[in-house]
Amino acid sequence: MSAVNDPALRRLVGGVLWPGYLGREVPDWLRRELGDGGLAGAVLFSHNVPSAGTFRDLAPNLLIGIDEEGGNVSRLEARTGSTLPGAAQLGFVDDPDATTAVARELAARSLAVGANVVLAPVADVNTDPGNPVIGVRAFGSTPELVSRHVAAAVRGIQSAGAAACVKHFPGHGDTHLDSHVALPYLDLDPEEIERMHLPPFRAAIDAGAAAVMTGHLVVPAWGEAPATLNPAVLGRLRAMGFDGVIVSDALDMAAVRDTVGAGPGAVRALLAGADLLCVGNPRNPGAAAMPDQDERDFREVQGAILAAIDDGALPVAVLERAAARVGALGAALAGGGTAGERGRATDASRAALDAASVARAAITVDAWFPPMPAPRTVLDARGRATIAVDGDADYVADALAGGGEVVRLDVGGVAGAGADAGEAAGASLRSAVAAAAQREEPLVVLVDRVGSSQGAQRDVIEQLAAIRPGAVVVDVGWPGGPLPLAALHTRAASRLAAETASAVLAAGGRLEASA
Repeated sequence: MSAVNDPALRRLVGGVLWPGYLGREVPDWLRRELGDGGLAGAVLFSHNVPSAGTFRDLAPNLLIGIDEEGGNVSRLEARTGSTLPGAAQLGFVDDPDATTAVARELAARSLAVGANVVLAPVADVNTDPGNPVIGVRAFGSTPELVSRHVAAAVRGIQSAGAAACVKHFPGHGDTHLDSHVALPYLDLDPEEIERMHLPPFRAAIDAGAAAVMTGHLVVPAWGEAPATLNPAVLGRLRAMGFDGVIVSDALDMAAVRDTVGAGPGAVRALLAGADLLCVGNPRNPGAAAMPDQDERDFREVQGAILAAIDDGALPVAVLERAAARVGALGAALAGGGTAGERGRATDASRAALDAASVARAAITVDAWFPPMPAPRTVLDARGRATIAVDGDADYVADALAGGGEVVRLDVGGVAGAGADAGEAAGASLRSAVAAAAQREEPLVVLVDRVGSSQGAQRDVIEQLAAIRPGAVVVDVGWPGGPLPLAALHTRAASRLAAETASAVLAAGGRLEASA
């Protein structure tokens, strides 16, 4: 009998799949797969909440995942911006107790909508200041700092009754490409990887992390396949003592889809040692997404695995091993502490959590500037948000403007254009900067990618410094070298960080306010 027609094998395949879906209501195809199909669960994105609590009644022991990191990445507060500190803020403040309290609150909020697997913390050591996808999602740039906060976050999430899924093994912090849109390489000596990038994962394992997510990046020293598809890389994770669930990063990301394909990639990930396959966000194709993109993506992966069973490429024993680990985690979460115990832990964390104080302590001011009361004009020179953010970041500029005007600059259009088009775009940008500089309101330029010493955002700052030296930079990304204007570094692009920065602007900045 073909695997397609074997209900037991179809349920076994379902037990290792983790799809996303469209809409706020659980679609019929997903309901069927969660029931008769034995599906492991689902992953929530910003367009799915807050109706996700309906999963409680659909099947036992489901794993419902959510990317809830605080700071830049929030599915629950994607529209309005996170009200909790992010990793870079917490790492800069360097109070592990605060990190534990924030992580516990992230888990409590996730559990409140039915999500019991928090896809956090980020264990990447951000050693590349220009990293386009990690940046302020990381706790810091040294393994010691990141390790202690990763362990603190794991303890916080799991003490609330959720599972922590640490990401992105073996470390996405020294890459200059975003694996959502390309295939990055971690082209370092094995000794450097062991010294700089693996310690936070060891700390997570020691803290009892229930799950680890792979990164779609090639480590040439360990083979030419992306880590998610590479048995040598995932074997190293097991050799480090991890016996929990290995979760693939989303199979719809370009690093897999545009190289081997999502279906073949799913088979190769299982053969490499992955247990639970994240299919991805069906809204990622944007306008090209079909009305049934969620089911199409799921069937592509499901069909490829069933076909691999039929042709012998994928032994059933591999599926059984993976499904057993996934099932054990689902059962453990379903049988974990009582609601009362979790509630007491959450109440304790909230009593200890002062998010505003963390956000203020994370802001550095690198030069004096006078008070800048609202309303303000904000020149928003940020790059486009990565797919990982999955939300609308307009709230940052709006909070800084305080009722003033927000002028959006297409800095990316200048950087991405050819010679002639680039000069025309550059002239248009210079004109927009000059016009904004003539406004009477206090002027703020908002940037997020000045971590490296060059780039179009730094060009905007230099142009503005020449004609409006009293303007102030608000940098919500990874801080870099000195800037020609006074600057606030918030270490997050969130509602909490923006509102805190707005208060600092109103008060004025002094050198002694820096750390």
